[in-house]
Amino acid sequence: MRVLAVASEGFPFVKTGGLADVVGALPGALAPEGIAVTTMLPGYPAVMAALGPVEASETVADLFGAPARLVRAQAAGRDLLVLDAPHFFARSGSPYLSPTGGDWPDNAMRFAALGRAVAQAVPGLGAMAGFDAVHAHDWQAGLAPAYLRFSGSNVPTLFTIHNLAFQGQFPADVFGLLGLPAAAFRTEGLEYFGMVGYLKSGIWFADRVSTVSPGYAAEIRTPQWGMGLDGLLRGRGGALSGILNGLDTAEWDPSADAHLPARFEAKTAAAARARNKAELQKRMGLAAAPDAPLFVFIGRLAWQKGVDLILEALPAILDQGGQLAVLGSGERALENRVHGATAAQTGRVGSYVGFDEGLARLCYGGADFVLMPSRFEPCGLGQLCALRYGAPPVVAHVGGLADSVVDANEMALASGVGTGFNFAPVGHEMLSAAIERAIGVYREPALMRQVQANAMAQDVSWTRSATKYAAIFREMVAGRG
Repeated sequence: MRVLAVASEGFPFVKTGGLADVVGALPGALAPEGIAVTTMLPGYPAVMAALGPVEASETVADLFGAPARLVRAQAAGRDLLVLDAPHFFARSGSPYLSPTGGDWPDNAMRFAALGRAVAQAVPGLGAMAGFDAVHAHDWQAGLAPAYLRFSGSNVPTLFTIHNLAFQGQFPADVFGLLGLPAAAFRTEGLEYFGMVGYLKSGIWFADRVSTVSPGYAAEIRTPQWGMGLDGLLRGRGGALSGILNGLDTAEWDPSADAHLPARFEAKTAAAARARNKAELQKRMGLAAAPDAPLFVFIGRLAWQKGVDLILEALPAILDQGGQLAVLGSGERALENRVHGATAAQTGRVGSYVGFDEGLARLCYGGADFVLMPSRFEPCGLGQLCALRYGAPPVVAHVGGLADSVVDANEMALASGVGTGFNFAPVGHEMLSAAIERAIGVYREPALMRQVQANAMAQDVSWTRSATKYAAIFREMVAGRG
């Protein structure tokens, strides 16, 4: 079966977040299921530079005002179909943001072009051979199901929501530029409170809809977390699935991670993690204290991620002799608060405002606990990395965090199954209580080793989830047959 995956980013070519990791890992995970995935990406400079020999190309005579082409090639062992549209994508910097920091003013047309090009790519012939199904990811590919539907295509589509908070909403006058029939701009289509909704388009027009964890699939059907789309999502009923994300376990492997001073497997974790912890403390400006429980946060400094809750719960860490390291960037106010805590608690709080892949790996391989107190979390990959590297995560009981971390409560500890620490409701008081429970386990070395071993024993690969995706593709294609 041939599937065309359409996304605005994909590892290792372009990455701003977890979407790229999923898009990069799924082709390899689906191959054992007999599904050959070709990934369609915009022709950003980094993508074009990575292409190997071009296998085939097809001209798109007029893609919203200028010619473009579809280029079929391989790169980094992956089959790619690249939309080479220089007027939209030959720009330096972020795929979404201009050098001034705001959205590119033509993002509506840039990602409409991506969706529209899918309708041309799907029925390709010869060296540009077509596809049996399309897998569109997030709002940037949300128009692909609409363009396919109105082109008369019989190829089924799966639309995956990675984060419902980012919906791709644009003014109504954008619709007149899209080349879709007037019938598409109505409540049963792209219209969303008088605007054009790209994410809504994907949900409405796709044959099937998925999101990145079973818990999040349930949450987004409620008014609290449905972001205005809960009614539509409830209406899709059995067409909506929650499939937990996984990790590329070859890419995330503590026994082979070149960023770690000491690599390890479960049986060698204790000594190696102690060496990594010492190096992490040094790089983060923390006191060299091997017995201090070290908590880390890695990710966007954002309200969604609960960074403010970590700062409010800081006494729960420091009053028990613990340390905190923060790695990430985001909202300016939170960056300033992190800087302030670092300055006020020299040697006890360390931070790196920005992103450093090697330092992130060191955090997973050297910290005692990873903090993820998100107010909502579609899936999260950080807790999977933490499990893989033996750093028990402390997580809010929401979305994919609840689906993937087994709370090390008294019964779980007695049964030997806990892998981390969950808390609810989401607030700094309950986060503080979870931190105190984690430190209590840390102070009992045998228990701590057991929780770490439980964490590392979890299957965080794509294997189970790939089987579920494959079943959806087979059902869709059989239904159209």
